Amino acid sequence: MTTKAFAAHRNEYDVTDSIVVTDVESVRAHVCELYLSSHGSNASLNLINQAFTDFARLFRGDFAGYHACDTLYHDMQHTLDVTLTMARLLNGHEREHPLDALGKDRFVLGCIVALFHDAGYIRRLDDHIAPNGAYYTLTHVSRGGDFLRHYLPTLGLGRYTELAAQLIHFTGYEMDIDEIEIPDAKDRIVGHLLGTADLISQMADRCYLEKCRNRLYPEFVVCGLAGAKKKNGEDTSLFHRHGTLFESPEDLLKKTPDFFNHSVLHRLNRHFHRAYNYARSHFGQENPYMERIRRNINYLETCGDDCDLEMKLRRKLPETNAEQAFPFEMVG
Repeated sequence: MTTKAFAAHRNEYDVTDSIVVTDVESVRAHVCELYLSSHGSNASLNLINQAFTDFARLFRGDFAGYHACDTLYHDMQHTLDVTLTMARLLNGHEREHPLDALGKDRFVLGCIVALFHDAGYIRRLDDHIAPNGAYYTLTHVSRGGDFLRHYLPTLGLGRYTELAAQLIHFTGYEMDIDEIEIPDAKDRIVGHLLGTADLISQMADRCYLEKCRNRLYPEFVVCGLAGAKKKNGEDTSLFHRHGTLFESPEDLLKKTPDFFNHSVLHRLNRHFHRAYNYARSHFGQENPYMERIRRNINYLETCGDDCDLEMKLRRKLPETNAEQAFPFEMVG
């Protein structure tokens, strides 16, 4: 697979421009195909299919006891992209280590945790505290673990509840990676793949920079990690808990290259043991995720501090259901 294969790229498609990551059925079909390719058996396809069905119900507001997803950035497309990437990394691992494979059960569990890794953003119907799911940004990983503890038994996977509740922490920052309690080495590899999939899929998105400005920043305002400061120094962020990290969408973008070059790469290389290389094993030659990430970061770096980002970042974002539910008046 050559670099030219990624020249044409549509905004609602994955990094290879071949899978529609705004469409549940498109991603479901490819994940099932990768499961069959990796393990040659359809024994657990029913579990994967059911998980996709339940994921769609949850995010669309058809899951008993829950509102629909109302976060702008952490939407269905993000989760579908992460799950697709997770399946590819799992497939790459099995190709590279045929005599020391993770096995079909870990493949299924890894994909299910990927599907629900952001379930902690979804508000319950009896939630009278949060105006939006982004309110739970700082605790959404633990909340997602609680969701999995209740959900997995409905699939007959109750034996994996505590493992899943630990695996999900590889996608967040609530717990130090080295302190996640997973003694089995192969289970821990699943965690490395999951955390890697979450990071590289979103940062390789063709619209990543626009999404940071238009969708991630508003979420940060709601949870108190972003917001303008008044002239008298008073913080105007809605829930000031951990200090304002970003004063504007432009400030967020200007800090993104440093975030990638130091925090993200350290996480990918040290904590996740360069699991992104399994994408190369999957595709057979190149790693389109790391290539696209570098392209995004390089573009942002060339813009410079004085660049008019409104003029430079003009890609049209795919629609998200949350656009009708997000409290825009909080971020204006």
